[in-house]
Amino acid sequence: MARSIDIMKDRQEAIEAGCDVLGQGFPIAIPTETVYGLAADATNPAAIAHIYETKGRPRFNPLICHMADLAMAEDHAEFDPVSRALAEAFWPGPLTIVVPLKPQSTIHSLATAGLDTVGIRVPVGFAGELIHAFGRPLAAPSANTSGKISATSAEHVEADLGDKIRLILDAGASAVGVESTIVKIENGRVRLLRPGGLPASEIEHVAKQKLLRSRRASAAIEAPGMLASHYAPGAAVRLDATRVEENEALVAFGSAAITGAANARIVLNLSRSGDLAEAAANLFDYMKKADATGAATIAFTTIPDDGLGEAINDRLRRAAAPRE
Repeated sequence: MARSIDIMKDRQEAIEAGCDVLGQGFPIAIPTETVYGLAADATNPAAIAHIYETKGRPRFNPLICHMADLAMAEDHAEFDPVSRALAEAFWPGPLTIVVPLKPQSTIHSLATAGLDTVGIRVPVGFAGELIHAFGRPLAAPSANTSGKISATSAEHVEADLGDKIRLILDAGASAVGVESTIVKIENGRVRLLRPGGLPASEIEHVAKQKLLRSRRASAAIEAPGMLASHYAPGAAVRLDATRVEENEALVAFGSAAITGAANARIVLNLSRSGDLAEAAANLFDYMKKADATGAATIAFTTIPDDGLGEAINDRLRRAAAPRE
C-alpha cells in the first residue's frame, strides 16, 4: 500500500519524499485546492506512461501540466495578451489555460497527447511549493481510475489507487472540490473547454468578453475532462429527479422536499442552504458515499446552472452519459 504523509505535520518531509519518488520516475498523489492529482515529471516519458497505466487512461486524452509560477510556465509555452492577463489575475488558482508549446519546451509529447498546445495551471499552496522544489513541471490528472469519480481526500485516493502508487501526500479535504476551469484563447476570443472551479463570470470580467462555449457533441479532445462519459460512479446516474424510485440513493440540493426520499438507500444534501461553493466541495465525496450504498441508481435533484453550478452540472451530465 502507498505510504501516506500528513503535510500539516511535516511539510518538509512531504516535499523531500515527494521529490524523491518523482525523481525516480514514479507518480505520487498530491493535494491541490481543486481535487487530488496523480503527479509525475512532465518531462519524463516513462513517468508519464506510469500515470496512464495507473489510471487506465486513454493516451489520446492530454494531461494538464502544473507549474510553480507564471515564470516557469513561460519557459514552456507562449502567452498571448489575453492568456497572460488571465494568468496574472487567477494564478495560483483553479484555472487551466491551453496555450501553444514553445519549440524548446522539455514537456514530453506523451503528456500533451501529441498536440502542439499544452494545458497549464499554477495550483494554490503546497502543490506549487512541491513543483518549485522539484524544479520541473508536473503532469497531474485527477488521482482516480480514469472515468470514475475524482478524489477530494487522501482517503479517496487510498481506496482507489493505494495499491498502485508509492506515496500519498495528505492535506485533508480539497477546498474547491471540482477540477479547474479550462479555457483556450483563439484569435483573441476566450473559449471555455471545461467549466470548473473558477466561475465563467469571473473570467469574463477580466477578459472583458463573453466566453465561447464548445458544442459537446462535436468538440475535439483538446483538454482533460472532455470525454462524453466521465466522473462516473458504479451506479447509474439520474438527473433532475423530483422523486426517489426503487433502489435509488438521493443526492439533493437545497431545501425542497423530494417525494419518496424516506425510501432512498441514503439521502445526502450538497447544500441545504443552496450554496453552490459548498455543493461543489461536497460533490465527489457525496457521489462516492451514495455509490457505496450499492444503489442501482443515484438520483440528483436539479442544480442551478449559474456560477459554479455550470461546473457541477457538467460533471453530472458526464457521469450520467452512456458508458462504453
